[in-house]
Amino acid sequence: MSTPHATRVAIVGGGFTGLSAAYELARQGIAVTVLEAEADLGGLAAAFEVGGEKLDRFYHHWFTNDVEVMKLIDELGLNDRVAINPTNTGVYYANNFFKLSTPLDLLKFTPLSFIDRIRLGLLTLRARGVDNWMALEDKTAAEWLKELGGERVYQVMWEPLLKGKFGPVAEQVSAVWFWNKLKLRGGSRGKGGEERLAYFKGGFVALAEALATRIRELGGRIETGTPVTAIRPEGNVWHLDTPNGGISADHVIATTALPLVADMVRDWAPADYVARLERIHYLANVCLVLELDRPLSETYWLNVNDPSFPFVGVIEHTNFESAETYGGRRIVYLSKYLPHTDALYRMNADEFLDYALPFLQKMFPKLERGWIQRHHVWRARWSQPVVEKHYSTLIPPTAGPLPGFHLASMAQIYPEDRGTNYAVREGRKIGRELAARLG
Repeated sequence: MSTPHATRVAIVGGGFTGLSAAYELARQGIAVTVLEAEADLGGLAAAFEVGGEKLDRFYHHWFTNDVEVMKLIDELGLNDRVAINPTNTGVYYANNFFKLSTPLDLLKFTPLSFIDRIRLGLLTLRARGVDNWMALEDKTAAEWLKELGGERVYQVMWEPLLKGKFGPVAEQVSAVWFWNKLKLRGGSRGKGGEERLAYFKGGFVALAEALATRIRELGGRIETGTPVTAIRPEGNVWHLDTPNGGISADHVIATTALPLVADMVRDWAPADYVARLERIHYLANVCLVLELDRPLSETYWLNVNDPSFPFVGVIEHTNFESAETYGGRRIVYLSKYLPHTDALYRMNADEFLDYALPFLQKMFPKLERGWIQRHHVWRARWSQPVVEKHYSTLIPPTAGPLPGFHLASMAQIYPEDRGTNYAVREGRKIGRELAARLG
C-alpha cells in the first residue's frame, strides 16, 4: 500500500477529460494527481492487442471538424499518427445493402420514393442550418424528424437507428441530440460530398498514453488501479479514499459517471445534489469484436435499419484502417447499447458469438464460423447518457456544493454528444480555469 500524499489538485478518472485537465494544470506547474480505477488509461478508449498492434475495445474515429483533439495532437507533435480517409457508409434495409456515402448514393436509395429521397437530403441540410438549438429542446427526436422529413422517411431511415441505439428509451431522446449528430457528420465531408474520418495510428489509447507521458514529464502524477471510494471535505482540504491509501487535495475534479460521483459524496453532500447526480440515466454498451481471416464486406460503417437485427451497426474497421496493421486480420465490431440489466450484457464472449452469428449470417450468407479466428466481448456500464427533452435543465453545474469540488463528466457535454473531441475540450477548459485561479 502506498503512503498517503498531498497534491494541489486531485482528478478522479483517467479518461480524456481527466488527462486533458491534468495536462493544463501540469503545464502551469501546479501539482496534480490523476486517479484511475482501471489498470489502463483512456476510459472508453481502452485497447487490447491484435497482431502485435493495439486495437480499441470500442470502435473509434474522429470527424475532420473535431478541432480540439486535432489541436492537442499537434501540441504533442503526433500529427504523423493521424490518418484521414474517405469512408464507405451503407444501410442494410429489407435484406438489401445500399451504399450511402455521397449525395449521389442518396438519390439511388430505392427504399424511399424519389420525393422522399429529396426530403431526406433536404432534412440533413435543414438540420445543419439550425442556429438556435434551444428551440429544439421541447421536442423529441422522433417528433422533429417527422416534421422535417415526413412519416415514411422517419420509418425507413431514422426510427430503426433510434431504436437500435436507445432501445426502450428511444422515444425519450431529444431532438437536440439528433440535430448534433446530423450537423457533425455533415461537416466532415470532402469536396465531392464523401464523408471523411480520422483515425489515430496505434488506437486512441496511444494518444491517451502519449498525453500521460507528457503530464508526467511536466511533474504530474498518475496512478492506475486506484479507484476512489469516497471524497469528503476535511477543513479546508479534500480527502480522497482509495485502496492504496488516502490523498489530500485543495481541489478535486470528478470526471467519472455522475452516479459514481454520487456514491463518492453521499455522506456529506446535500440530498438534492446527490439526487441531481443520479437523475441522468445511462445506457450500457456491449461490443463484440471479431478477428476474421478475410473481409466481410467493402463497407466501413453499415447502419442496420432492420428492427429484427439486435445491433444498430456493423463496423468493419479494416475497411478504414489497413488489415496489415493487425497482422492481416479483418476486424469487425458489433455494438449494442442496452440497459445494464439486459441479459445480453451478462453474456460471456462465446455466448454472445453464438447469439450474434445467425444474424450476421443472415446478412452475409457466405460467412462461416471458421472465418472467425478470435472473438472478444467488451462492456461499458456508463456508456451513453440518455439526452432527454430539456436536458440543459438536468445537467449539474461544474461547481460543486462546496468550494474546491468540481464536476467535468461526459454527461455535461451539451448540446454536443459525448466523444473524445469534447472530452478534450471540457477537460482543458476546466484545467485552464482552475490553473488561472490557483496561479
